[in-house]
Amino acid sequence: MTVSGIYSKFPLFSVHDLNYKIMANSFSKSVAVFSKEIKSEFRTRYAISSTLLFILTTITMIVFSLAHESLSPAFTAGIIWVIMFFTAMTGLAKSFVSEEERGTGFLLILTASTDSVYFGKLFFNLVLGVALNAVAVILFLIFSSSVKINSPLEFSIGIFLGSIGISCATTIISAIIAKANTKNALFPVLSFPILLPLIIIGIMASAEAIEGTEFLKTYDNFNIMIAYSGVITVVSYFLFKIVWKD
Repeated sequence: MTVSGIYSKFPLFSVHDLNYKIMANSFSKSVAVFSKEIKSEFRTRYAISSTLLFILTTITMIVFSLAHESLSPAFTAGIIWVIMFFTAMTGLAKSFVSEEERGTGFLLILTASTDSVYFGKLFFNLVLGVALNAVAVILFLIFSSSVKINSPLEFSIGIFLGSIGISCATTIISAIIAKANTKNALFPVLSFPILLPLIIIGIMASAEAIEGTEFLKTYDNFNIMIAYSGVITVVSYFLFKIVWKD
């Protein structure tokens, strides 16, 4: 068969249509996994209820221990990021662990591709992580009347980017520890060294926002946080293919 005959039998647009259908199917399955996670969370309310209880308890203890003392910007930023870290350890640990506990992991492998599972879980963790950290920070600022944010926009951007980075990292960590015997103990142990660079940069960015530093001076910190999230997501995507079906 000639080359022209091959192209006439298998036109070029059919390949593009096939790729489009594959991408659309993968996206729809990612949305289905995301929807399953949302419905499961609102049915059990495990992450939301346990994390809100942790946030209220932690903030109450911090407020009473400080007794309305004035805090330096660096110390305030450190407290906020400690709350964010342990909020993630409480609320985001069950992303893949719950699949192993309920015995639904194998069913998910059969019904959805690796890409769909990863991005569906990642989107859920992003939404949950950003929402929980936003609630935690808002409650802390409400109860800590002595804390004044001089650059609210920069502060909000830093918290948002930090929440994204934490969610991206904890998604793959949850997948790694899902089949371990001591899941609850391993999650913060593995998470801390991976999240430490993000936490350090996040504390610096939040402290500068509290002080009222100009946006251009904190721009580099935001770029580092974005780069961290991007690198973690790419590495996690390739690593997840090995971890999920091991």
